[in-house]
Amino acid sequence: MHLRVTFVAAARSSSLLAERFEDDRPLDQAGWEEVQRAAPELVPLAAAELRYCSPTPRSRATGDALGYAPLAQPALRDCDMGRWRGFTLGEAMAREPSAVDAWLADPRSAPHGGESLTSFISRVGGWLDTRPADDGSRIVAVAEPSVVRAALVYALKAQPSAYWNIDVRPLSTITLTGVNGRWNLRLESVPQHA
Repeated sequence: MHLRVTFVAAARSSSLLAERFEDDRPLDQAGWEEVQRAAPELVPLAAAELRYCSPTPRSRATGDALGYAPLAQPALRDCDMGRWRGFTLGEAMAREPSAVDAWLADPRSAPHGGESLTSFISRVGGWLDTRPADDGSRIVAVAEPSVVRAALVYALKAQPSAYWNIDVRPLSTITLTGVNGRWNLRLESVPQHA
């Protein structure tokens, strides 16, 4: 018995430089346009038996625009950034440079008063490991890029510091196959056009 879980990174709600911790803003115009361009590739994922999303406005809107009608999952929320919620990385660095340095260097630290990186990865992994294990079940989950990164680190049993080396672009997808605690990264080939 195995599962096929495809994560779709939510469309953007701001430029990369303006991204904020635990950003609750809806999709911006560029995000809506990106969803429309990506729809032909992503709409077929709506055939998944189970469809989920992060509880953020942009994740919900991305899933709805693609026809997934996803069910919001609290465990797929972004990392709890405590008092840095709503800040950009630059703003947090300007206010608390040594705390940001500690947070980036030690995945067990939570100098912002929220959730550590290791706790965040474990939470997302716990969600992944508790999906119904019917043979061949297909699941799609629209989530914040940070959640997709955490799922990859967990599934690959990588060191938490690997989180910082994974770049997840809006509307990109990754597929994990397996069951509780035993996950594989599946890379799909691009269809060849004659």
